[in-house]
Amino acid sequence: MIQDSVGVTLGLGGTVRIGASAVEVSDLMVAFEAIARTGSVQGFADALGLSYRAAWARLQTYESALGRPLVHKTRGHGTALTAFGVSLAQALAAAASALEAGLGRETRAVERRLRELLIGRAGALTLAASHDPLLVEVLDEVGGFEVSVMGSRAAVERLLDGGVDAVGFHCGARGPGAAGPPFSSIDAAAGLALYPLFEREQGLLLAHGNPHGIRSLSDLTAEGVRYVNRQKGSGTRDWFDRMLAKAGLSAAAIRGYAVEEFTHQAVAAVIACGAADAGLGVRASAERLGLDFLSVGWETYYLAASRSLAAPALDNLIAAARARAGRMPGYRPAASEAK
Repeated sequence: MIQDSVGVTLGLGGTVRIGASAVEVSDLMVAFEAIARTGSVQGFADALGLSYRAAWARLQTYESALGRPLVHKTRGHGTALTAFGVSLAQALAAAASALEAGLGRETRAVERRLRELLIGRAGALTLAASHDPLLVEVLDEVGGFEVSVMGSRAAVERLLDGGVDAVGFHCGARGPGAAGPPFSSIDAAAGLALYPLFEREQGLLLAHGNPHGIRSLSDLTAEGVRYVNRQKGSGTRDWFDRMLAKAGLSAAAIRGYAVEEFTHQAVAAVIACGAADAGLGVRASAERLGLDFLSVGWETYYLAASRSLAAPALDNLIAAARARAGRMPGYRPAASEAK
């Protein structure tokens, strides 16, 4: 019986390791393809230039390492893959087809599938995500994720490098394709699926009553106005910098431009306690702390993951986020909900 403590890893060199045993992925894939095609162990033996006896011995080695039978013989019908063998073959094939798009990322996906096949559960998904109040609530509700909060740029780079299973990010009032690297690398050709979760309204969070009478970005340069920024690499910071450039405003002219916070809620809290007068963030954070809000536009918040990643927790997160977007102020359903 395979215990929950069994360690399953797929090495970058193409080796599946289960506990202390190791199996070459390429050999497994040759065995699966040959047996499925010929309906015999002899087909596998011929494919690797082995004797029939040596081929059987190798299959037994694989089965011993995996702890499950891969093939079964039926009188008059030859040899076929077991249900477990078929599922494992499919998982390896899906990963192999996308290896060029991201070896590390697809490695994570097949590791999850293999754990699920062997011990009945795959564990929590790892998610790197830009901060969002709605997303935080949904993650608390659905569970099944280990979450790291960071800027959109860093989060996407971590997914592309294979460091996490999924990523949540935004690019301001434009799509990933128009945002440039690393966002433009998230597409079907890279073996990734892109899910628009919801649209949210961003704007200037302003002290209650807007005592400085801020009506535009240029008002942020007025004497006495203190700004609180988001950290470098965040989607909100990138959007703010683009707006400044478009308006011909210098960052040096904004008092507090170098003061950074890492979440929308933290920006709102700094303003609410009187330490700053304005900062860019989502409407939901302004409403929670009774701040004034000056809208600058709507943007789409996305989720991305490997197309080969099959995880109920991911489906639950997408469904719950989209449903909540229609009920929470400052949010609305995404115009397009699948890609």
